Amino acid sequence: MKKTFLMCCLLSFIFPALSQAQMKSEVVAEFIQWEEYLKTAEITQSRRMDESEGVTRPWDLKMEKDGVGARACWKDVNGRQRGYWEGWKWEVAAYRLDRLLGLNMVPPTVERRFQGDKGSIQLWMNVMMDYAKKQKDKIDPPSYKVLPMNRSNYLRWTFDNLIANEDRHLRNILITEDWTLILIDHSRSFRTSKKFTKKLIYENKMKQLPHDVYQKLKDLTFESIQGTMGSYLRDNEIEAVIKRRDLMLKEIDARIAELGEDKVLYEVKKNL
Repeated sequence: MKKTFLMCCLLSFIFPALSQAQMKSEVVAEFIQWEEYLKTAEITQSRRMDESEGVTRPWDLKMEKDGVGARACWKDVNGRQRGYWEGWKWEVAAYRLDRLLGLNMVPPTVERRFQGDKGSIQLWMNVMMDYAKKQKDKIDPPSYKVLPMNRSNYLRWTFDNLIANEDRHLRNILITEDWTLILIDHSRSFRTSKKFTKKLIYENKMKQLPHDVYQKLKDLTFESIQGTMGSYLRDNEIEAVIKRRDLMLKEIDARIAELGEDKVLYEVKKNL
């Protein structure tokens, strides 16, 4: 991996395309290289976060490879904590499902050992603020960013419906300098109980979606998810994803029937 490549990639993360509500396509195309970086870069510094930074107290890692530094978040949480089931494998599964659907909202996340233990490691993104600060300080996007921001929110509600993420709060929705949304912290996802397979977490929130995302939702099968996830999701967790997908399509299709396809589905502009 060359230093010039990584420096360009870092800049791409900081400055996404102005026309997009998601990360740039050329950045996403480089995610495989970032995955390799996360797996193999040297860990030069490590710091255990306190509970104010993360309930599961993950590790803030500084890394370096070929003269290029980056930060990453590592966690090995697994089991019931404070009344919630937590699992580091769901972090990797969320990233892989994000890639499968082409949402491009979850930073590169892979499995890596640290201090002898297995866990997930996720690239630390350069962002302007989180959604909590946006709300607290009443910071509004520029007018030309309102529509992309709204569509980004529809996408994150879609994603959280699909993965049954019961822990989406304003601090784990990040905002870049050009108002792209980044989603982190998915260790309380992929629930299987009837509470999360009979009803969606966010109803009537999927108001507009890219046409290709809608089609990819329709094309999801048990086999396609299993082939993407490897050992990171169990069979019953995949089955629950499919059940939620069916609920989602029912809601989306009803909206299309009521308003018309052109009011619900849209084409994503290509990067210049």
